[in-house]
Amino acid sequence: MKNMISYSAEVQEAIDQKKPIVALESTIISHGMPYPQNVETAREVEQIVRDHGAVPATIALMDGRIKIGLSEEELELLGNSPDVAKVSRRDIGQLLATKKIGATTVAATMICAELAGIRVFATGGIGGVHRGAETTMDISADLEELSNTGVAVVCAGAKSILDIGLTLEYLETKGVPVIGYQTVEMPAFYTRHSDFPLSYGSDSTEELARILKAQWTLGLKGGAVIANPIPAEHALDKAFIDEIIEQAMSEAQANGISGKEVTPFLLGKVKELTEGKSLVANIELVKHNAKVGAQLAAAYQIL
Repeated sequence: MKNMISYSAEVQEAIDQKKPIVALESTIISHGMPYPQNVETAREVEQIVRDHGAVPATIALMDGRIKIGLSEEELELLGNSPDVAKVSRRDIGQLLATKKIGATTVAATMICAELAGIRVFATGGIGGVHRGAETTMDISADLEELSNTGVAVVCAGAKSILDIGLTLEYLETKGVPVIGYQTVEMPAFYTRHSDFPLSYGSDSTEELARILKAQWTLGLKGGAVIANPIPAEHALDKAFIDEIIEQAMSEAQANGISGKEVTPFLLGKVKELTEGKSLVANIELVKHNAKVGAQLAAAYQIL
């Protein structure tokens, strides 16, 4: 297995010196934002992690290896290549064997982070149960991974194009803690509010670290969702974004869009209908999650 994982010099030094590390996914770079904002955001996010006391480890699959930490050139390649594969659990073996470039989703990033001994992962939002899943069975692999893999995911909740209520029910069934950071309501990505209460919230990353430590010391399997709302000054109005998502859903249905094509269509349509405001919000919430992720990793490291 050691031959299939490689570390950047910065990450290897952090491991050797027992510095806190924050995993970062790479689908945000390859599939989540247009070029060049994707690469610029990736660099900014990495620097935010450094500025708040941790070492960033952006994860991707390249040259038949899991890369834990990427160079400037590798970030550019991910952001500007047209044929980067989107990698979840089922795709890892294939991508490594064929030595193709792959960008890791939340699920795949969690797997790779755990293999590397990294406990904290900062991203934008988790996947979840899609609207209409009672007939389509469209449920993100992120949720199953959260029930199996011991990594805490700092995110701005679930993407608001999803069925957030069913997503929370699924996570509860799987025994995954969903802890609000300075909130007791599940955030909904672009907006701070979803109208779905959480059973627990915490006001400090130190307390969050103690919760995670207790869970994993007991040998309880799985990770945790740290639900961190987008900063108020960058949040979109809930009624505004809800109306736009309904319009985007109607257009997807009218155009016969289904399966794995739904999410990219909806996100693209939301960006169009918000006149780019959703992209700005996306970038800001990722930066905020990186900051909180770094603080959490630093707090966990000293326990």
